[in-house]
Amino acid sequence: MPTRPTPPTRRSSGILSGPIDAPPEAKLAKVFPLVPAVVGMTVTHRSSGFSGTLLRIEGGGVELRGQTGQERVFRLTPGAFAVDGKAVSLVRAPTDPAAAKRAGITASGSVAVAGAPARVARAGRLWVEGIHDAALVERVWGDDLRVEGVVVERLDGIDHLDKAIKEFRPGPARRLGVLVDHLVPGSKESRMAEGVRQSDVLVTGTPFVDVWQAVRPSVLGIDAWPVIPMGTDWKTGICEALGFGDPPAAWRRILASVNSYADLEPALVGAVERLIDFVTSED
Repeated sequence: MPTRPTPPTRRSSGILSGPIDAPPEAKLAKVFPLVPAVVGMTVTHRSSGFSGTLLRIEGGGVELRGQTGQERVFRLTPGAFAVDGKAVSLVRAPTDPAAAKRAGITASGSVAVAGAPARVARAGRLWVEGIHDAALVERVWGDDLRVEGVVVERLDGIDHLDKAIKEFRPGPARRLGVLVDHLVPGSKESRMAEGVRQSDVLVTGTPFVDVWQAVRPSVLGIDAWPVIPMGTDWKTGICEALGFGDPPAAWRRILASVNSYADLEPALVGAVERLIDFVTSED
């Protein structure tokens, strides 16, 4: 995940600074950097040592799922968590676009870096299957990718993935992250991902048939994505079932409904964050 910049703090601030009767949490909040809680990120609860993937943020707590599948809820108290080995205070990121902009939060939940120029492009790359995947990644993570210097490129299908990787020649300073759809056991995509496994290449993705399904149905005003019968073109079937017109019109409607990571399914958020983390980890 991209580095989350934090507002500068005065050198004199600390646990003992401020009014003597200030609540302990108010004092602690000045010590630890603030990190927006993003669904899909890896977090460790410091006092218990429990580490897992952030599933949801509700009220004053966050729910984590560990490697064994165990799920636990912890309070959002200052300094209670660690991200990338550093003690932090997780905070709820605004999901309303206007509120997020006022708070200096990007669509991905990162703290925006005011006036930061785009970084010179890295040698590493993030590949996606098609134009819709690229548009969705740009809409939510575009600000972060420019700050990190990560270029997103389209594969236009992954049937030639093995050949493309060989031509790219990945290495420690030239890492490659690949985002794919339908990454489920037994699928063509999972077999291809296994076939290109190497230390400087990470292939991850979602269980969805198409990236359209990674948009939460509720933001489109529907209860669930329709089930399309085998043999029917999936996008055409979706458009007919929902009355969204043709696929291009439907995609414009779907993309316009996405304002932040909160409008996406956790599977996609976690996959993209992992890939950005991987591609930028040579620094």
